[in-house]
Order: sequence, then C-alpha cells, then structure tokens
Amino acid sequence: MKIFFHIWWREVSAYFRTSMAYVTGFFFLAVAGFGFWNATARWAQAPSPGHFANGLFGSVWYWLAMLVVTPLLAMRLFAEENRTGTLETLLAAPVTETTIVLAKFASAFSLFLLLWAPTLAYGFLLRHCGAQYPAMPWGWVAAGYFGTALVGAFFLAIALFCSLWTRHQMAAAMAGLGALGILLALGFIPVHASGIWSCVAQAAAPTRHMQDFAAGIVDTRHLIWYVSATALVLFMTIRVLEARRLR
Repeated sequence: MKIFFHIWWREVSAYFRTSMAYVTGFFFLAVAGFGFWNATARWAQAPSPGHFANGLFGSVWYWLAMLVVTPLLAMRLFAEENRTGTLETLLAAPVTETTIVLAKFASAFSLFLLLWAPTLAYGFLLRHCGAQYPAMPWGWVAAGYFGTALVGAFFLAIALFCSLWTRHQMAAAMAGLGALGILLALGFIPVHASGIWSCVAQAAAPTRHMQDFAAGIVDTRHLIWYVSATALVLFMTIRVLEARRLR
C-alpha cells in the first residue's frame, strides 16, 4: 500500500509541475461553464428538473469536456515513462504490475474528480442568486454526478491503455480521443435499428446511459457495465505490462 500511494503521489505532483495541468483545468472549467449556462437557459424556458439535469449532463458541452479532458489526464502516465526509459526501471523494482496500473489510474481519476469539484458550486449559485428558478433537483443532479464518475473512470481506463503503447504523449492523447470518439458514436445508432449494432449501442453507448442518470435513475445494469468494463480494460493494461516485463 505504501508503494501504491508513493506512485499515486508522484503522478499527481508531476502533473501539477507541467503547464498542461492549468491548460486542461482552464479548458474544462470554460466548457463546463458553457454547459451550466446552457442548462440554466433550458431550465428558464421550461422549469422542470429534467431540463436542468439533461442540460448539465447531456449537452454537447458536457461530452466535449469528457471526450477531451480524459485523454489529456491519462496521456502522460505511461507515454512519458516510455519516452524517458523509466518504465523499465519501474518494472525492475519490487512492485507488481497491478500496483503500478492501479496507482496511475487512481492518480488520473483523482485529478478528474478534482476538476469536477468546482462545478458543485453551481447548485449553490442558483440557490442564492437565481431567485426566479425553482428548487434545485438535487437527487437528479447527484445521480448525474455519480454517472459522470462511472463514465469518467471507464474513459480514463481506455486512455491509460492507449498511453501504454506509445512514447509520445500527443499520440497517446489522439489514440484515446479516437477510441472514445468511436464509443460515443454508438449513441447515434437509431434505437429502432435492427441487428447486433443496435444491441451494442443500447448496452455500451455512454450518451444513452447518461440520459438515465440525468433523469435521476441509477440503473444497476449501467453500474455493473461500467464497473466491469473499467475492470476489464485495467486488467488488459496489467497483462500488457506483465508481457513487457517478461521480454
């Protein structure tokens, strides 16, 4: 456990020593701010809980932030180690591949949650400064944040896996962006379409899952899917790292 926290802290502190941390933070907060403005605008036109929650967790601004920020958070975790040659040193140390992967994943997920933390103030801003709005649908918003954490963990696991295959951070980011873009594209497959692709879209499309979370519905099927899918991608990353150690 001590080694786990050492790797976790090393990655978190290293991230804040680069300008990318502040660029990513500025980009995320700007996009999240536009998303909040979009949500309140929709809520003002039709004051129902669904309009606000769907505007906050289902708008194009929300998915733009998720699509771009997660690869940026994970791109350096293995790519930088590959570039500097420190990954071989780390693999030669008395630490398991599972500890390495989980610690790096935990560091990216911690930063992801840290980025979302300031957006919790949106509800309090509406409560104290938005007298014309109805009561905040806290249950719906809480379900939306819970869904965001699940989707974010899955996206980060994919981006981390992509980072393992290259020594260039931007290549890792672009690979993660492409993989996540394909995943989001599943949401554009019509619900009434027949065949296997319709079944895949229903089961794996994050955009459709977030519609339920934004409606205050925490479906256990979605919970099982994201926990299982995240664990599977992390397991694949561990196996690839084990194969690299044996070479």
